[in-house]
Amino acid sequence: MKRALRKQLKDQRAALSAEERQRIDALIADRVYNLDAFARADVLLSYLSFGSEVDTRAIIERAWAAGKTVALPRCVTRAPEPPRMEWFQVDSFADLARGPLGVLEPIPATHKRLDLDTLMANSLTIVPGLAFDANGYRLGYGGGFYDAFLAQFPGTSAGLCREAFLLESLGDTLEPHDKPVALVVTEQHLIRAPR
Repeated sequence: MKRALRKQLKDQRAALSAEERQRIDALIADRVYNLDAFARADVLLSYLSFGSEVDTRAIIERAWAAGKTVALPRCVTRAPEPPRMEWFQVDSFADLARGPLGVLEPIPATHKRLDLDTLMANSLTIVPGLAFDANGYRLGYGGGFYDAFLAQFPGTSAGLCREAFLLESLGDTLEPHDKPVALVVTEQHLIRAPR
């Protein structure tokens, strides 16, 4: 069921024109800029959008312009350990390399690794997903990277979601390890997930 839903949502997302995605994503970015959590954050941990994901580049650039520390993830899989992400401070989109999942990632030799234990409660993380629901749960890509990260992240988590991919509930697809985000930001709504 989860696999079929992922395929359906990926196809639906890919069917949006580039112009429509740009229009919607600019509205989502405007909502992010107006979040108290964005204004307060000294550190922004964000995914770097890939393909037809909600674009994060303008948000990252706004964070740099505001003097915030910005970090991007690097996916690390070392058997038998579970998949995890390491975060590296970046101050430009240069010196990034394609990781095993095809996403641009920081290069450890040229970027400073962020110690997650030093993150404060005013940190903000921007989380990707194929879909979100009103309770803050997300349908991701199946790697488990963000669920593991969210379980120990002390700050505010915000999922970026186009309104067409905001579902009433992901209840039937949820697993015990799934972690909700605190906020879901669409082009039309800001949803505060119940705690």
